[in-house]
Amino acid sequence: MFRRIAILSIAVACLAGCSMAPNYNRPETPISTAWPTGPAYKDVPKKSADKTVTDIPWQEFFVNPQLQKLIGLALANNRDLRVAALNIEKSRAQFRIQRADLFPKVDAGASATYQRLAEDFSGTGLSVDLHQYTVGLGVSSYELDLFGRVQNLKDQALQQFFATGEARRSVQISLVAEVAANYLRLAADREQLKLAGDTLASRQTSYLLIRRRYEWGMSSALDLHQAQITVDTARVDIARFTTFVAQDENGLNLVVGSQVPNDFLPDELSDTLTAVKDLQPGLPSDVLLSRPDILQAEDLLKGANANIGAARAAFFPRITLVSSVGFSSDDLSGLFKDGASVWKFAPQISLPIFNAGSNQAKLEAAEVDRDIAVAQYEKAIQTAFREVADALAQRGTINNQVAAQESLTDATGESYRLSQARYEKGSDSYLNVLDSQRSLYGSQQNLIIVRLARLTNLVTLYKVLGGGSEQNNPGEKM
Repeated sequence: MFRRIAILSIAVACLAGCSMAPNYNRPETPISTAWPTGPAYKDVPKKSADKTVTDIPWQEFFVNPQLQKLIGLALANNRDLRVAALNIEKSRAQFRIQRADLFPKVDAGASATYQRLAEDFSGTGLSVDLHQYTVGLGVSSYELDLFGRVQNLKDQALQQFFATGEARRSVQISLVAEVAANYLRLAADREQLKLAGDTLASRQTSYLLIRRRYEWGMSSALDLHQAQITVDTARVDIARFTTFVAQDENGLNLVVGSQVPNDFLPDELSDTLTAVKDLQPGLPSDVLLSRPDILQAEDLLKGANANIGAARAAFFPRITLVSSVGFSSDDLSGLFKDGASVWKFAPQISLPIFNAGSNQAKLEAAEVDRDIAVAQYEKAIQTAFREVADALAQRGTINNQVAAQESLTDATGESYRLSQARYEKGSDSYLNVLDSQRSLYGSQQNLIIVRLARLTNLVTLYKVLGGGSEQNNPGEKM
């Protein structure tokens, strides 16, 4: 008996039909084959001899020890990443459910029936008690996948599983970049706060000198009030950047997913100029097609392609098998005796004849879904190309901006010292001192801003170029 059911199960499992899904061909990339060129761009090598960002793990890309600890803490605690990982587990389970439909489901069962027949129905003129006992194995409602409907549904679930894996990678890359960006922003605001504090101390000293000169009749009331304005301006900046620092710390706590220890936090931006290192992007096709969001869009496109095969198979007959083998007897003690064996084989076939166009509409909907997936895949590539091109444009000019701003800061510092000396000798007005002082303070603030922009640009390039390699990726193709 068990031998028969095993042979039956193997036979039906081997009756898999061909897929009716269209052949998948990756759409042509709707972008240029080279990165943009012009005054805003550095010369990008056609093929970098060194590692590209897609080959570099984040631990090697972000080399600052404090930043590495923060990123590790975020990967362990961030709730968005946790949800993405759980979505992978859910998608994996859904795929296994769909794949199970490819195989017969064999169930063991036992039953007992007790029945009394009335005199009129017993055939003997007397009421009769009937007992029936049955035990056996059976295959219930197994569909022979002759036209690939179940296989295509399984393929769609598989591609959905792959897509969730890529979605998790995308979340991780974004998370790593966000932690780094928040870390740098906090460092910049702390440096701005320190600069405002130093400026306030300097201006308070100048204000006291001006007040003494005013009391001695050597300075005007206008000079005194202008000095007071510079002190109050610095006080406003201290209050403003104190707020920014607190908000940056709150944002870092949120993205990390827990309270960040104080020894993980930066003191100022100048201490983090080597927090990330430079990179080479390589060719557009090499870089963009390995971005997880684009791989996710392609997986969804493949799934939509498989759905077309399932919709096409709905036009063809569906064959369902119901079978069982076992033993049956009217006496429990005779259940396994010779002659008690029973079997049933009940194939069913259904052919759609009239469904008011439902199957055709489902096929058209599946084809439109595929076309939508193609457009979304192409849009993802175009968006990625734009993001990388913008980052490369900033990268091509940001070092010049930093160098120019450093030179400007040095020049305004020297101008302030000279105007201060001329004022103290009485050969210049205090208005020139104030103007030079404001210029120096503004240049120092802008220098912090452009240094932050340079480092943030490297973080952005890490993100938009695909985020580096990841070992033991949960969404790795099976």
